[in-house]
Amino acid sequence: MKVVISGLGIIGGSFAKAIKKYTDNFIVGINRSRKPLEDALQCGAIDVIGTVDDLKDADMLILGTFPEAAVNFVKENASLIPEKCIVIDSAGIKSEICPELSAISEKYGFSFVGCHPMAGKEKNGFSAAESDLFVGASCILVPGNAKQSAVETVEKLARKIGFSQLVITTPEEHDRMIAFTSQLPHVIACSYVMSPVCPKHKGFSAGSYRDVSRVASINEKLWAELFLENKDPLITEIDLLTKHLLDIRTAIENGDRNQLEELLAKSRKVKEALGE
Repeated sequence: MKVVISGLGIIGGSFAKAIKKYTDNFIVGINRSRKPLEDALQCGAIDVIGTVDDLKDADMLILGTFPEAAVNFVKENASLIPEKCIVIDSAGIKSEICPELSAISEKYGFSFVGCHPMAGKEKNGFSAAESDLFVGASCILVPGNAKQSAVETVEKLARKIGFSQLVITTPEEHDRMIAFTSQLPHVIACSYVMSPVCPKHKGFSAGSYRDVSRVASINEKLWAELFLENKDPLITEIDLLTKHLLDIRTAIENGDRNQLEELLAKSRKVKEALGE
C-alpha cells in the first residue's frame, strides 16, 4: 500500500517506523514542520517527504496529529482522498471526532476507521518514536459504519506492526473507559507532583513515587485538549476518586483503624480479583 502519514510525532513517527520495519508498504510523510520529515527520511522511517497531493492515490491515510487538527486536515483535503483509501486516526478521544470523520467519509466515499493505539511514552516528538512501540500493546478500533473489508485491512496492519490485542468498541464506550484508564492517571500524576514536597523527594523516594509521578511529564497542549473534549466522563471519574480519597482521609482523621483497614482491603481485593 501507499501509506500517507500526517503528523510525525511520537505516534505518527512510530507508525512510520513500525510499518517500514514490519511491512513492505511505501510511506509518505507530511508534517507541519520540516525537521521531523528530514529526520524521518534520513533514518528510513519514510520513503519520501510528501504533500497533500500524495493523498490522490493513497491507499491509507494515518492521522498522527491532535484530534482537532486531524479533523481539520480531513475536512480541508477530503476531495483529494480517493474512495479506495482507508483513513485512520490515532486520537485519545472518539466521541468528539468519530461522528464528524465518519460523516465526511460517507460524503466523499472513502473509509474511516477510528483507531487508538494504547502505547506511548513520557517524551514527545519524532525523536521519541520507536519501531517497536506497539509490540505487545492493545489497539482500540472504532469502526462506525466503515466497510468490513476496511476494518480487516486495519486489523491486519495492526497485527503486523506488533499489536497483540484488538478491541472493537463505540466512541462512547471508548471515551468512558479511557477517562478511567488513561486520563484519570494523568490527572492524578499532575496533581501529585504539585505538592511543595515534590522537589525534595530525592533520597526519600523509590518505586511508589516513580509509579505515581511518571506520566506527569505531560504534553500540556495535547492533554488539555483531550481532557476538555472528554469532559463529562472524566469529571465523573474525578468525582469518584475525590470521594474515595475523602473516605480514606476521614478514616485517618477520625483515627478509625477498622474503617481504614476495610477501605484498604477493598482496594486490595479489587486488584487481586483482576489477577494483577
